[in-house]
Amino acid sequence: MHGVERSLHARDVNLRLGGPFEWGLENLGARETGDDPRTVIDRFNAEVIDASDRFYTPAPALSSDFDFDGYWLRFPSAIMTAHEKNDVVHARYFPAGNEGCAVIVAPHWNADEGAYLGLCRALNRFGISALRLSLPYHDRRMPEELTRAEYMVSANIGRTIQAVRQAVQDVRRAADWLSLRGIHRIGLTGTSIGSCVAWLAFVHDERLRAGAFNLVSSFFGDVVWRGLTTSHIRRSLETVLTEEEVRRVWMTISPSAFTHRLRRDGRQALLISARYDLTFLPELAQIFFDDCEQRGVPIRKVLLSCGHYTIGRAPFKYIDGWYLVNFFRRAFP
Repeated sequence: MHGVERSLHARDVNLRLGGPFEWGLENLGARETGDDPRTVIDRFNAEVIDASDRFYTPAPALSSDFDFDGYWLRFPSAIMTAHEKNDVVHARYFPAGNEGCAVIVAPHWNADEGAYLGLCRALNRFGISALRLSLPYHDRRMPEELTRAEYMVSANIGRTIQAVRQAVQDVRRAADWLSLRGIHRIGLTGTSIGSCVAWLAFVHDERLRAGAFNLVSSFFGDVVWRGLTTSHIRRSLETVLTEEEVRRVWMTISPSAFTHRLRRDGRQALLISARYDLTFLPELAQIFFDDCEQRGVPIRKVLLSCGHYTIGRAPFKYIDGWYLVNFFRRAFP
């Protein structure tokens, strides 16, 4: 299975651009203080984790902010970046039945526009509406100079934090739109980096009543440093930072930094990991499982006998989809 994973990863390796290492402090609104960038980032992370509601909560949205043509939903992101095209969120809506409940779907890194439509339609068959978001710098939001969503995750520390924060706030604005439609039983699911985004949104928004996190991990920096998919980014990072420093600089976008917030929460959560995953390594997923269990977070765990790439191929994609759909069927009977 590891051989298959490496083969699938190698198919588009020449398209990956690691880019030079950059602190990217301008993306965080950090003021020039003359301090070492490590000190600035450490201080920034400590402040955000201590007041994460402010960091991950978008400004209130108005009904006039949303443009829906019956098929595509468009609305302005609450985070403004250096790329105007990226700052308009696009989502496909799949209504079902009387729209009593809906699931927001956050795709994986570099997912194309057609990804997860099958999952949305499967949810529809059981009376659950679905809203499939495009992540920052993906498909319709991709700047002209890119062929891959490299600005979502890169060796630019600040821009990566900004992109994940933007994605979380986009999910929450999508929940605003669903609420405006009178839908109050809202769930969400995300895969890979979409799982990270979905977890951060779930932690900070109690309107999200059930969450299925498909391929999970603990610390964002550990995944980038040790994962197969991001090995080209590590080569840039290690020119300046150590493994421990990479974990620290991206702590504020790490799922394990916020598990304590769900203690005795009571909302339903499904965590899926892959036994042969070379990107979200099983040992990193186990840290996340342990964090949740030690803090009394109610979770259900599933381990699939595949990897990060093979989960998207038969028969594993059907098995994975079965777990996801049935989780929401039970959450929203």
